Amino acid sequence: MKKIILSIIAAIGLFGASSCSDMLETDSSRQAFDPALDNKTDSIFYAFGILQAMQQAVDQYVLTGEMRGDLTQTTEYSDKSLRQLADFSATSANAYDSAYVYYRVINNCNYYLAHRDTTLMTGSSKVVMQEYAAVAAIRAWAYLQLGRNYAKVPFTTEPLTSISQINDTNFPELSLAEIVDALAPSLLPYKDYDVPMSVKDGQSIGTTNFGTNKTLTARLCYIPVAVVLGDLYLEAGRYAEAAKCYSDYLIRTGAKTLSVTASFRSGVILRPDWALNMPSDYGSSYSGSSNFSNIFAANPTLDIITYIPMPVNKRQGVTTQLPLVFGYNYYAAVSNVSATRVDEIQVVPSASFLSQARNTDYYYWKQADVQERYVGEMKTGDMRANSILVQGTGEDSTKVWINKYQYANVVLYRVSTVYLHLAEALNRLGYYDAAFAILKEGLNDRIIQPSTAYISDATRQLLTTTYPFFSEANQSKFVYDATGGKNNEGIHSRGAGVTSDGNFPGRSPYQLDTIVGLKLAELSQAFQSQGVVIGQTKADTINAVEDLLCDEYAMEFAFEGTRFADLCRLARHKNTAATYGANFGSLWLQRKLAYKNPQKDLSNPDNWYLPFK
Repeated sequence: MKKIILSIIAAIGLFGASSCSDMLETDSSRQAFDPALDNKTDSIFYAFGILQAMQQAVDQYVLTGEMRGDLTQTTEYSDKSLRQLADFSATSANAYDSAYVYYRVINNCNYYLAHRDTTLMTGSSKVVMQEYAAVAAIRAWAYLQLGRNYAKVPFTTEPLTSISQINDTNFPELSLAEIVDALAPSLLPYKDYDVPMSVKDGQSIGTTNFGTNKTLTARLCYIPVAVVLGDLYLEAGRYAEAAKCYSDYLIRTGAKTLSVTASFRSGVILRPDWALNMPSDYGSSYSGSSNFSNIFAANPTLDIITYIPMPVNKRQGVTTQLPLVFGYNYYAAVSNVSATRVDEIQVVPSASFLSQARNTDYYYWKQADVQERYVGEMKTGDMRANSILVQGTGEDSTKVWINKYQYANVVLYRVSTVYLHLAEALNRLGYYDAAFAILKEGLNDRIIQPSTAYISDATRQLLTTTYPFFSEANQSKFVYDATGGKNNEGIHSRGAGVTSDGNFPGRSPYQLDTIVGLKLAELSQAFQSQGVVIGQTKADTINAVEDLLCDEYAMEFAFEGTRFADLCRLARHKNTAATYGANFGSLWLQRKLAYKNPQKDLSNPDNWYLPFK
């Protein structure tokens, strides 16, 4: 820890001053080491200094999260560090194992939080509190990543700027659950704050142009306190508190899963024989726009809560290797923003990812009178995979590129993240029908109607009172009204078409009893040889719905850096619940990662962590 902090101080001073052409340059006259934070507007310099530190962490965040998960595969072009992450042989020499990148963020945040004058007023308003809350959220996010990557980490909220401070301090070493205990109370007072609209010279900064077709949207570079606090609680298994944070955020912002769909198209990657198997009664696909891929555009706003945009060249600031790792030479094509594909792809989708995508049922409107619509199903796969994968042709027909990073943006949080994490928390609280509704219908007022038979009265009450989406005060935000643009769709429909029953006579085949039954059978077969007996109890259903959510995470968030953390968190849930024994979650995770031939025994949770460096 002392070595880490010393290197931070030596390498970047306190805030790491930007070059004159940096994408986060604010033209502030303040120096990086100036301790004064008593001006109403000029502290954007410090806030952007923290965001620059975030940029320096993104490669490690994504690659440690994905290479250790079950959705990726190395290739002959993968470097040694990627291979070591993938087979769990990484040592402290691994290029992507460095606590330093997160402590750099934390020390910047600690300094700001210790020195920022929060009493500054404009009229009756404290003008800096949104920014202060946002910095506290960034610090919490960085500690969350440390807790996920390492068994125990040194913890401090004190800004360290001198060698004497380091030598005189014995830092407590905390586990992830202990980090939550330490940080949550300080975050709670800011849970309902909006992220700041950054201000410079008295003017609000909306976007900053990079000098090409790419811009930085300042408000999307911050993390809402409620979202990161919900994640802290979820990691610690504090489900009611997590659900409260997520629901409060969604209700306060009115955030909805609005028509972000991947409509049916040629399934070249998933099902090369799709044309031969097209049903004769195929009428049309899901009626939403085919815009899932727009989430990852050069200047994204759709579904984005927080992202880290990377500059278009080294003159603009810290660059990223992520496009190149996934097969795109972004920095060779900045004139038109989009990247060119390269042959030396280092990371490709795993067979597990492709199998799940290919074997997902796609639901479609059958040919029928518009007033008598019926839903059919076909195995053409989850269309989200088709939206983010590009398959070569001719001599390159065996190559597959993952295009989420072709514009060098790194997404941290999306609206769908909050809804699915809410579903995870509600499921573990025993409301598996509410969790399934988020997949099938979306949280709209149709699910509290008596006609939605799979929703229990207890769940209707829960979503009206404890998590009051459908209270008198809030229900208007979550009305299902496709023509009025207020529809809140089921997240599974983004890749699988018509999952909601709607008001038509032909119910979608995507039904709670059917889908959970299939998952129970799958789990029973998978763990039969280990003596695990899968039954039909409520606890069995909760475990099965959790696996459905795990599958949904794979299709929705593939390659975005969250996969290994998701697997570990779900495995801990399963261990704690002990539905099938106190180590079932560890065996479950071990099975998912068996194809990697890991060099460590992953049935032991101690082996899920990286060496602390």
